[in-house]
Amino acid sequence: MASLLIQGYEVVIGFETHAQLSTRSKIFSRAPTAFGAAPNTQACAVDLALPGTLPVMNRGAVERAIKLGLALGSRIAPRSIFARKNYFYPDLPKGYQISQFEIPVVQGGEVSFYLGDEKKTVRLVRAHLEEDAGKSLHEDFVGMSGIDLNRAGTPLLEIVTEPDMRSSEEAVAYAKELHKIVTWIGICDGNMQEGSFRCDANVSVRKPGGPLGTRREIKNLNSFKFMQQAIDFEVRWQIEQIEDGFAIQQATVLFDPGTGETRAMRTKEDAADYRYFPDPDLPPLVIAPEWVERVRAEMPELPRAMAERFVTGYGLPEYDAATLTQTKAMAAYFEEVAALSRQPKLASNWIMGEVSRRLNTGETDIAHAPVSAAQLAQLIGRVVDGTISNSAARQVFDALWSGEGQTVDTVIEAKGLRQMNDSGALEKIIDEVIAANPDNVAQYKAGRDKAFNALIGQVMKASKGKANPQQAGDLLRGKLA
Repeated sequence: MASLLIQGYEVVIGFETHAQLSTRSKIFSRAPTAFGAAPNTQACAVDLALPGTLPVMNRGAVERAIKLGLALGSRIAPRSIFARKNYFYPDLPKGYQISQFEIPVVQGGEVSFYLGDEKKTVRLVRAHLEEDAGKSLHEDFVGMSGIDLNRAGTPLLEIVTEPDMRSSEEAVAYAKELHKIVTWIGICDGNMQEGSFRCDANVSVRKPGGPLGTRREIKNLNSFKFMQQAIDFEVRWQIEQIEDGFAIQQATVLFDPGTGETRAMRTKEDAADYRYFPDPDLPPLVIAPEWVERVRAEMPELPRAMAERFVTGYGLPEYDAATLTQTKAMAAYFEEVAALSRQPKLASNWIMGEVSRRLNTGETDIAHAPVSAAQLAQLIGRVVDGTISNSAARQVFDALWSGEGQTVDTVIEAKGLRQMNDSGALEKIIDEVIAANPDNVAQYKAGRDKAFNALIGQVMKASKGKANPQQAGDLLRGKLA
């Protein structure tokens, strides 16, 4: 598929994502990482860079990096190096950030996802371990700023892509897929509001086939909605600047959700500006093959492998399989419904339809769905065995979701939704409908199929919706033959 062009320009997007690792302590100290503590209550001597302190590597952070590499098909470097990234900022006590530069722990790999029904793949450059900085506080101070060092030293994995994305929709789909993977394998809680999953988008535009344009980096996008808005605005702004004869300058920009606009924060630094050099306090990180294999053995079934199993094992379309593996909870819910009902495609239809609609409306997740997997399986069973119609099933589902009934059968009986399967009673209704609608009967016999649908509608109305549509159609055709 050709790249989407906007006003004759091709959009080029790359991502840098900071995933906060789910360790209980920091990457180079034993200070805790819990969110929401009072300022400066979770910063120890190492985090404060007091004289004489030395960093000690957190083994759990390394294992989480290995997990990501295995999940994304990356190369796990047997030997990687930590470097000092030098810059001055008030919330950086040491005057440098410990990161990785020349030899990262995770190298290459890819993230695949669906945009609509089209499969996309974004190549990864690297993922490297580093420590977070502190946080400057401005809102509670008049004429001054405060510094909270609770985040200083929090373990991060920075995941960097090639500039493979060509639209804001594709960028958001990539970010959602990466978010799914890091939460699925348990290396990050993915809480964007708390800063556990922060995305920076590098955006540029160019004429098709031309060299890459000058990029501007949109920092700290903490929601998928804002991500798309920010990229769309930045693309329009860059095109307008170029069309007006101005050159784009490399810069770091912020997105203002209130105005829907990006604004420049500072000119963008290059790697040379940070004066990277190996950290003399940290030896090279050596990862033995046995360690990698031990982590591999503990890995959960990955979403892409589970989706493939849903296609081959349950006969689902690829789109269904990809949708049902968005979260572990949804996949588990589907598998339970499919196993109990023995109707995997119907289970998929219900979960992707009514269940998802209700979850989205209520802004909740499937783990808190009022209708259990067992109830949904029983509901599907009652449709399959002809006890209720599809329309009646939706009424039962609505009642269960709102807490009006305890079981599928009690709701069916309480609302009188059981289908009429008595052929004798149904034949009587059909005879009465035929007698009362001679014009429709004549039109049907003349070859007008719409007249048949009208007759079926009269049968359903006379039976108060309780007639089995398939059975009614068969009987009606027999009588009109």
